[in-house]
Formats: sequence, C-alpha cells, structure tokens
Amino acid sequence: MASPKHDTRIEKDSLGEVQVPATARWGAQTQRAVDNFPISGRPLPERFILAVVRIKRCAAEANLKLEQLSADKQAAIVGACNDLLAGYHLDQFPVDIFQTGSGTSTNMNVNEVIAHLCEEAGATIHPNDDVNLGQSSNDTIPTAMHLSAVLAVTEQLLPSLETLITTLGLRAREGKDTVKTGRTHLMDAMPVTVEQELKTWVLQLQETSSRLARARDELLAIPQGGTAVGSGINAHPDFAQVFAGQLADETGLEFRPLPHPFVAQSALDAPLNLSAALRGLAVVIMKISNDLRWMNSGPIHGLGEVQLPATQPGSSIMPGKVNPVICESATMVAAQVMGLDQANAVAAQSGNFQLNVMLPLVASNLLDMTEWLANTCTNLADRAIREMTFNTDRLAEGVGKNPILVTALNPVIGYEKAAAIAKEAFATGRPVIEVAQEQSGLSREELEKLLDPKDLTRP
Repeated sequence: MASPKHDTRIEKDSLGEVQVPATARWGAQTQRAVDNFPISGRPLPERFILAVVRIKRCAAEANLKLEQLSADKQAAIVGACNDLLAGYHLDQFPVDIFQTGSGTSTNMNVNEVIAHLCEEAGATIHPNDDVNLGQSSNDTIPTAMHLSAVLAVTEQLLPSLETLITTLGLRAREGKDTVKTGRTHLMDAMPVTVEQELKTWVLQLQETSSRLARARDELLAIPQGGTAVGSGINAHPDFAQVFAGQLADETGLEFRPLPHPFVAQSALDAPLNLSAALRGLAVVIMKISNDLRWMNSGPIHGLGEVQLPATQPGSSIMPGKVNPVICESATMVAAQVMGLDQANAVAAQSGNFQLNVMLPLVASNLLDMTEWLANTCTNLADRAIREMTFNTDRLAEGVGKNPILVTALNPVIGYEKAAAIAKEAFATGRPVIEVAQEQSGLSREELEKLLDPKDLTRP
C-alpha cells in the first residue's frame, strides 16, 4: 500500500481532518461519504449529477441578480459548472446511491468539486458559503430529482415510446385485411384482424404516453428555495421565483416554484406518480412482449402466427433454434421496473416530518426506470416489430378450422345446436362450415355469408 504522504492530501471540515486522494477534486465531506458508504459501488446516475450542477449554475445566476453573490464569484461558479455540464471531470462524483437519505453527501460532493475547480482557475470559492448559497441539500436534491426525471422523460422516453407507437401503427395497417383467430383464456375465440390486435397495443401505448406526460408535468413545480425545512431560511425571499425563472429559461420547460416547498421536501407524491406511470408502461410492454412470444411460438408445434426477426442463435446445444430474445429482454426490464416502483412506494413512506430520507434511492430508480424503458421501446420497435412477418397462410388455416365460428349461428339455430356443431367439428378436425351444412339445415350460401371470417371481425 502506497504511503498516504505521497498519495493523499489533508482536507478539513467541521469534524476535523480527512485524508483525500491527492488527485481528487472533492473535499473532506465527500471523502467521508466515500468511506462511510461502501455499499453498492454504484454512484448516482450522471444525469442526476448534472441536474445538481445545473441547479448550482442557476443558483449562482439567481444570487447575482438578487445581489447576494458578487460578479466574480458568480462567474467562477458558472465557469466550473459549464465545464462539468460539457462532460469534463465527471469521474469526481463517487458517492454511493445508498448514502445519507437527504442526499447531502452528493450535494456536498458537487459543491466541493465546483469549489476546487474554481480554485484551480484562480478564484477563492467556498463550497457552503458560495456554491451552496441560498440552498440546502433538502431542497436541492428533491429539485434535482424533479429536473433529472423531467429531462429524462422528455428527451429519452417519450421519443422512444413514439417510435414504438409509430412502428406498431404502420404494422397494424398492413394487417387490416388479415384475419386471425382471437383468443380468450389462451383458447380459440372469435376472429379478429391483425390490425385490431396491434391497434389495441398502439392505443394502450398512446394512453400510457399521455399519463407519462401528465406525471412529468407535475414535476415542473420545484421546491428549490425551501432550504432546510421548507421555510426558506437563509435564502433571499425572491430566490425561489428567480431561480425557477432561470431554470425555465435554460431548459425551455415551464419550471415554477412550489407555493409550499414543504410538500416536495417532506413527501414524494409527484415522483411517486411518475413512478406509477413508468410501472404502467412496464405492464403494457410486458403484455405486448408476451403476446409476441406466443404468436411467434413454434415454428412447427406452436401458434406460428408471426415470425420475429432472427437476431442471434438461440441455443448452445440445439442447432437452428432461434428464440424471441428481444421480447425476453423487454419482459425482464418490465419486471425490474415494477420492482423498482415498489421500492419507490416504500421509500415515499419515509417522509418523516419535514424531510423524506430516501431521496437518492428514488432519484436513481426513476432514472434507471426511464432509461431502461426508453431503450426497450426502441429495441422492440427496431429489432422485433419492424421486420416481423405475418404468417398469413397459417393464420387463414387456423381461422378456417376454428370451431368457435359457430357463435355466429347462435341467433339463427340457437346455442345448443351451435354447440353440437362446434363439438363435432373439433372432434373430427373438419371445417365448421362442412359440419354446419350437414346439421344446421342452412344452405351453403347462407352459411358462407354467416361464417365469413372477415365479416365476423366487425359488429
């Protein structure tokens, strides 16, 4: 082990001296967090860190306008923030997700790195007095959660979801004249068109997209300015309004101050609403993916209604086997998202009086859920749905032998006689129309009209 004398330097905080790696741009409080939380080895997502940095930049701009910060200090802080937002020094944020429940360790990590970058540029900036001016971890971290989630949904998830919706919509229209056997309880039911089946998925996803957008918009109300407990102590009375205006100008999104910041500092109602909307998308993705797996099953002794693109060999021992791996990946993401939503629900219950103490967990989970679902939507569209083929001959054959078609004869010959025809058709494997012609007393012409599969897909 190398000597600390050569590889570390001494930093101080209110608890005393701490040895910090010589090359690190963080300070004592960050190092204490690194030492205290050797839990997962996973720092908070980069998008979240950059949201905190953006908050620091907007805070410096707001404090300059409010004459709380000098122009030279504002310029130094903004310059350091600009470097970080450009992607430099992002290895300087090592604090584990599972840390202090307020996220104070991450807030101070950002404060210290900005202060050190300012020092390297020749400016004397204090991490608490200057970078953290008018702020607390208790309003900064919830605001960063709102900001990072809003940007992730806007920039990643909604565009990817739109790609999936558009791709499914195009494939649905291709199947408007293709009739297939419907299924309830996984058993043969009345016929539907491929368009009807796929359009159902499209409409589910469109509604989910709307719910996501509404949940995102709730997060545009931010608690920045509430400081320690929500009362705004040590912040300029106009800080919240000026800060929100600055953030809105920078992002082009309608961020606004919460009238009562206590709500978003002590509770996670709005983030939990987004989490629920993300879970809702996961449920739809699971349904679509599982339907595709069933439809693709076989290819000989399964439904074999569609053929998904062959993306990779499916077995290390069975040559020629190809599995629906894109759909399997999607179902695993969906399952994980559902689990993280449950974790978020538990975390949201940890709002004790004026502060929730599981903020980093929810912040990280929301970003993971959003990113994974965004990637999954794109992957399903590009690697499964866009190039899948409809096995029209197999679909037509299945519809022709479907004994449930006799349902259309109920109003004419009655349920009991129709049931007997269905039973006979199933037992003999003969088309329904042949058995019906023998037993119903109806002419072939009448039966062809009553049992036309395409007509049976409409009221």
